[in-house]
Amino acid sequence: MSVQGGPTGLSERALGPDLARGFMLLFIALANSHYFIYGDRVFGGFPVEAGVVGMGISTFVDGRAFPMFGVLFGYGVAQIVRRQRDAGTEWWGIRKLLWRRSLVLVVLGFLHAMLLYIGDILAAYGVLLFLGVWALRWKDRWLFIVAAFVLVLTALPSDDSMATASDAADPSMLPPDFIGQFGDRIVVQPFIAGLGWIGFVTPFLIGLWAGRRRILERPAEHLTLLTTTAVVGLTIAVAGALPVSLVVGGVIDQPSDHALNILGPLHDASGVFGGFGYAALIVLIALRLNDRQGPITLAIAAVGQRSLTCYLSQSVMWAVVFTPYLLDLSRTLTPTTTALLAVATWLATVVIADQMRRVGYRGPFELLIRRITYQPRTTAATRSRSSGSLA
Repeated sequence: MSVQGGPTGLSERALGPDLARGFMLLFIALANSHYFIYGDRVFGGFPVEAGVVGMGISTFVDGRAFPMFGVLFGYGVAQIVRRQRDAGTEWWGIRKLLWRRSLVLVVLGFLHAMLLYIGDILAAYGVLLFLGVWALRWKDRWLFIVAAFVLVLTALPSDDSMATASDAADPSMLPPDFIGQFGDRIVVQPFIAGLGWIGFVTPFLIGLWAGRRRILERPAEHLTLLTTTAVVGLTIAVAGALPVSLVVGGVIDQPSDHALNILGPLHDASGVFGGFGYAALIVLIALRLNDRQGPITLAIAAVGQRSLTCYLSQSVMWAVVFTPYLLDLSRTLTPTTTALLAVATWLATVVIADQMRRVGYRGPFELLIRRITYQPRTTAATRSRSSGSLA
């Protein structure tokens, strides 16, 4: 019988990954909220000619936030594996633990999509984790080979990119009535959960590799790698986004469908490098702040430690503000006011998470996922000291 390690205690957590998760949720709020805005014509989830704000979000946020999410998710899985192996848990036991975690994410994601936000990613991450456990023992070169192969596939010409989509929000996104939303969403959700994980394979595998080497926890030992990743990754992300973001902002005319089939995947594939770059940049900032963590730094890190709860809290806001049978502001808010709403929503979660930190409370969904993942073998004392995240 193996001794099973529990979740990471708060005092053991590195600042960098938590700070990255905290900032990541600001980007996710900006990325998700604009898809609710109504427009007679839509491009990339924005009303046509969305102006400077839309162009900025398309350049720096869309398709860049979720790859960072994927890197941190893979990194967190590597942390779990390392703790379990250090505690003497066999590989089969680790797989079962992670499969329980994946099941929680799939169930939470399904409920999240049905009740709040059809664009849920939790279920997709649950599917990714369920399949990804088979990569835990891959050698490094296979992590890179598969990651590169999937990245190339996502860069191939296609008309499926959300970055260039012209579809407005449908009834599954903005349901006209409460009962009817379940019929619309039950059809869409399995496709998002069943296919959405494919786009996160590359950052997940690179996150696994980085987690094996504890790169984000020990940035002082990897300064050259992190600096290069931040500069090169963000440069590629911005350059790859500009052809689409200039259309979003109304600076240039929308090109032909053939050109969009190339530019959309380019926007998405370059965003993967942006996810790497953002993670590296924020960890480097955390390294500079490590010895002088002020209240703002601690509050943002508290969001990262409770990222699951904060992510779901954002969806409560989107449901209340945009759903037609509630406030129904999708025809009222603009890209600018919606961006302000996203920032305000994130700031509210910062305040709430910081209050949880001050009283030593993990967050309800972090508590739930850990209780199911680790089951009764984790002691109550260990659980009471831990603080959670989506990873």
